[in-house]
Amino acid sequence: MARLEVNRSGELEVFVQAVELGGFSAAARACGMTPSAVSKLVARLERRLGTRLLNRSTRQLQLTPEGCAFYERGVRILNDLNEAERCVSAHSTPRGRLRVNANVTFGNHFPLPLAAEFLTRYPDVMLDIVLTDEVIDILEQRTDVAVRALLDFLVERVRIDGQ
Repeated sequence: MARLEVNRSGELEVFVQAVELGGFSAAARACGMTPSAVSKLVARLERRLGTRLLNRSTRQLQLTPEGCAFYERGVRILNDLNEAERCVSAHSTPRGRLRVNANVTFGNHFPLPLAAEFLTRYPDVMLDIVLTDEVIDILEQRTDVAVRALLDFLVERVRIDGQ
């Protein structure tokens, strides 16, 4: 795979900042760069594209027709990139409704005591816990997780009481 020598999205972001903020100094402050670095980056971008994007004077920047087209398209691209990142990062943390069904004895010892910690860790999750000793149809009840278990101490008690 070929190594990319140019950070095109970074160049685009600096260029858009320079246009929106009206100068290299303001763009440099916004991007954490020096004005000289911004100027060199825009000049390199113009050389790579083979066209002048900005007319510069000591006090202002003015977009050329090519620069105006590049700026308008660049803003859309950066917005799309930001939206794509938001979309992906929004799905990196659990969210939505989680339906848990457990028998009463198990539920009182595990899911219920852990629910507060779970909701603190995953605030975008709505937790529905249903405790019942009835056997359910998980598809009909639209249950995500169903647990039917006996705790070890209950098994031991059944053995002792049942002897």
